[in-house]
Amino acid sequence: MASDQAVRTGRDAIGYGVALLNKLARSRAIDRLGLRKQTERVVFEATRTGFRTAGALTRSFSAATRLIAPARLPSARGSGRFDLTPTDDQQMVVGVVTEFAAEVLRPGAADANTACTTDPKVLEQSAELGLSLIEVPEELGGIVTERSAMTGVLVAEAMAHGDMGQAVACLAPAAVSTAISLWGDETQQATYLPAFTGENVPAAALAIVEPRPLFDPFTLKTRATGQRTGHLLNGVKSLVPRGAEAEVFVIAAQLEDQGPALFLVESDHPGVTIEAEPSMGLRAASLSRVMLEDVPAVQLGTLADYADCVRLSRLGWCALSLGTAKAVLDYVTPYVNERTAFGEPISHRQSVAFMVANIAIELEGMRLVTYRAGSRAEQGLPYAREVALARRLCTDKGMRIGTDGVQLLGGHGFVKEHPVERWYRDLRAVGVMEGAVLV
Repeated sequence: MASDQAVRTGRDAIGYGVALLNKLARSRAIDRLGLRKQTERVVFEATRTGFRTAGALTRSFSAATRLIAPARLPSARGSGRFDLTPTDDQQMVVGVVTEFAAEVLRPGAADANTACTTDPKVLEQSAELGLSLIEVPEELGGIVTERSAMTGVLVAEAMAHGDMGQAVACLAPAAVSTAISLWGDETQQATYLPAFTGENVPAAALAIVEPRPLFDPFTLKTRATGQRTGHLLNGVKSLVPRGAEAEVFVIAAQLEDQGPALFLVESDHPGVTIEAEPSMGLRAASLSRVMLEDVPAVQLGTLADYADCVRLSRLGWCALSLGTAKAVLDYVTPYVNERTAFGEPISHRQSVAFMVANIAIELEGMRLVTYRAGSRAEQGLPYAREVALARRLCTDKGMRIGTDGVQLLGGHGFVKEHPVERWYRDLRAVGVMEGAVLV
């Protein structure tokens, strides 16, 4: 078995895809894939108790070493032509994640939805896949030497094909490690990133949404008040994945009269309180409401970086919608071919066949604009327009695909015996969620 040093030495030659495969092979996750016994799960604690102060954690974040300057990944090198074909490295990574999604996430999706939480064993296995390393520079313990937003898009899509709710729970820590890698200063990177590149990856979350109608991420009610040693945050954040167990948050707040910005908050401060927030969809993500009262925080990045954070998060949600929409298509296609009415498969009816064809057509359009946005983001090219197009298309067509999936199953689409009703509920989250995931 190759040592960690040998793996690090060979990464330039074999790429981060093989590095991830090596990490998986050395983990215990391989032995557990597919062993999904029906076990009793503990319901999300905050659902029963109403409120929970997230301060009972013992991990201490401190900088073991000092960095001279923050490490930043260079933009990926473009081919000079319009080609969205995944690289060999990306295909290897996606192959591993796809197997994980099919053999672990998909079989446990119904139980996770009912329990309103993702099984800790699943979270442990996903951490062993190295998902939080995809955007961390190699010199900081990560596995990449250049920007890899497109890899993040492909991974999120593959995870959501298994189950979007569990995918969000598994990808939540990666959103924080990515944010710190992209915008953290040398002290923040040295303090927090070693935890995300080690064996025990902490629960963490990127929190942007606030509980009010017509939420605009660029008009925030959460306030950051400047102090001599940092800032104090006051406000409420909504739809935060795994909030009750998170050890560190990246919080979006209004910086006095300057504009919205990101802030790092450790959850062991007395002013941090967590409230359960069960939702229509994404139930396996253990969504929570985070209340902040005079909570000490340090700013992460600049005001301009916040706009990038919103765009990259929206791109992540577009990727999640692709995976879930593909799951709908893969399920309804054999269903309509096998379901008979009046002596023939219902797919022989034009209205049914056209509806399935439309799902496939819209999915390809969603994928094209999302991949284009991801490709431009990792190359350092302007991508705001592409993300806006992808979000609009994935929001509208994603919800339509969920609705059509339920419609094609008729009465079966309304019952929990079939997973399409869950995918319908999850797809409706794409248009309202901000933050939580980041590519």
